[in-house]
Amino acid sequence: MPIVARNTQQMNAVRDVLASDADALAAVLGRAFADDPVWTWMFPRHPERMAAMFAMLLRHARLPNGLNELAEENGRVRAGALWDPPGRGRISLAAQLRQLPGMLRVLGTRTYAVLRGLGEIERAHPIEPHWYLSTLGTDPSAQGRGFGSALLMSRLSRCDDQRFPAYLESSKEANIAYYERFGFRLTGEIRVPGGGPRVWPMWRNPQ
Repeated sequence: MPIVARNTQQMNAVRDVLASDADALAAVLGRAFADDPVWTWMFPRHPERMAAMFAMLLRHARLPNGLNELAEENGRVRAGALWDPPGRGRISLAAQLRQLPGMLRVLGTRTYAVLRGLGEIERAHPIEPHWYLSTLGTDPSAQGRGFGSALLMSRLSRCDDQRFPAYLESSKEANIAYYERFGFRLTGEIRVPGGGPRVWPMWRNPQ
């Protein structure tokens, strides 16, 4: 049964991501991150490849490894949240090998720099068991209508019930205040090597 969150304009239905949702959700996330500093650093000349990258990550890493949710309106995907449960935040070697050919096709000569940068971000992950929000994105045409909030509260309410903390990296400094409204607190700053952007790690204790 979908979890439903109400705002003043509509009902936002939140449900688990299915394999059949991968293409639609990847397209939404590709549009959502079109102006994101990390993703535009990864794809400085080919932003249209973002959706292909998200589709590959969904199929080879996030769908098998995590518990992911989407928000939809009248059957149309509007936003998505990709989570890793406690103890499963690191992508297995087998999953990395499955992704490698696709990453080479999508990233081309950027592959080494991107993998190095993502590795630096991953090394900063806390050791304490936690839920990791790897991605939260809303289609630009649906932003400001509560879809992201509905997705956050869906998982965070269960984190609170189970007494688990949560962790994320904000790729935009402007979004820090948004996440703080949900109980996250800034813990530092990570500079992606090779002239990459900054990201801001944030931690949330159960409430």
